[in-house]
Order: sequence, then C-alpha cells, then structure tokens
Amino acid sequence: MRDAYHEELDSIGEGLVEMARLVGSAIGRATTAILDADLKLAESVIAADTKVDDLQRDLEARAIALLARQQPVATDLRIVVTSLRMSADLERSGDLAQHVAKLARLRFPETAVPRDLHATILEMGQLAQRLMAKAAEVIITKDVDLALQLEQDDDAMDLLHRALFQHLMDDRWQHGIETAVDVTLLGRYYERFADHAVSVAKRVVYLVTGEHADELVQDAGRQGAGAAESE
Repeated sequence: MRDAYHEELDSIGEGLVEMARLVGSAIGRATTAILDADLKLAESVIAADTKVDDLQRDLEARAIALLARQQPVATDLRIVVTSLRMSADLERSGDLAQHVAKLARLRFPETAVPRDLHATILEMGQLAQRLMAKAAEVIITKDVDLALQLEQDDDAMDLLHRALFQHLMDDRWQHGIETAVDVTLLGRYYERFADHAVSVAKRVVYLVTGEHADELVQDAGRQGAGAAESE
C-alpha cells in the first residue's frame, strides 16, 4: 500500500515534468508563429493547450485524492500541496504561450512584430523556453542550487522587457498605436512566462528544504557577511 502511494507521488512529479516540457515547446513554437506570421503553427499551439489543461486537471484530481485517502503529513504533505501550486503555474504558462499564438492568428497575414524588433522578441522567446527547460530539470533533479539560479537568469528577461519599452517610448517609433499595443502585450506575456518558470523552481526549493527560496538567499547573504566580518 505504501509503495503504491509513493508511486502515485512519483507519477505526479512526472506529470509536472511533462507539463513543463509541453509549455516550453509551446512558447518556442508560438514565438516562431508570431515572427513568421505562420497561421498553421499558431493554430497548432492554440489547440495543443488543451493537453496542458487536461494534464493539470488530472494532476489536481490525483493530488486531492491522495490528500483524502492518505492524509499525508510533513514532507509528503509538502510534496502534494507544492505540486498543486506548480501545476497551476505551468497551466498559466501554457495560457501565455497560447496568447502569443492567438496574437499571431489575429494579425495574420501580417506580423504583429515590426522587423526592427524581431531580434528582441526572438531572444525573449528563446530565453523563456530555456528557463522552462531549466524548471523541468529542477523538478527532476531537485537541485536547489540550480533552482536558485533561475531567478538570476530571469534578470535577463527583465532587461529585455525594459529594452522593449524603451523602444516603444522612443520618439522615432513609426509603427502606430495598434502595433505598440501588440508589442506591449507580447513583452508582458514573455515576462510573465519567465516569472512562472522561476516560481516553479522556487516551489521545488520549498519542497526540498521546507524553506522559501527568498529566505535561503537571505540566510546565505547573512552568513557571507558574517564570514567577511570575521576575517
């Protein structure tokens, strides 16, 4: 009975990894669709989001059933509750990839992104995909150090997001209000996608250590400062 219980916990973890991989692929394909005005690809991203939603609902149902049947405590309870929260982050990430694809569909046969911003949006899409790939690796390995690195990696997305806004505010902007709104939305979608990847990694830190990631970073900072003072 206990073996079956732990197999079910492992299965929930596998479901989270599959969700992370699906949404990571979705943001990459949605980026291609928005830059290339590829309607067929955009439609495939939109349709594929139902699989992420189905996985999230299935994972949630299994987690709740475990809570009801097993009434887990301590570490096991933390695993179940944290998994529920991670699945919500991943489901929302899938929605954001779908939003990018829907914008590509809305502007077809034109592209929503001006040529002079293609490189920035491409970089944001690639970075979002890498962050989610790292989040999937963190779920598998439970590597706390790698999880904490994601927040630093996310700084690059914040810089790209700010650069996008600077471009929009430039007096030389000549692409009109509608395109400015599209680009503003895209920047927000990628920035929020990255935030969800970071959130997943932080939840793994809590799952492994019982402490929140921010608390661990603060503790490490205090220890570093104390060591420096003692030298």
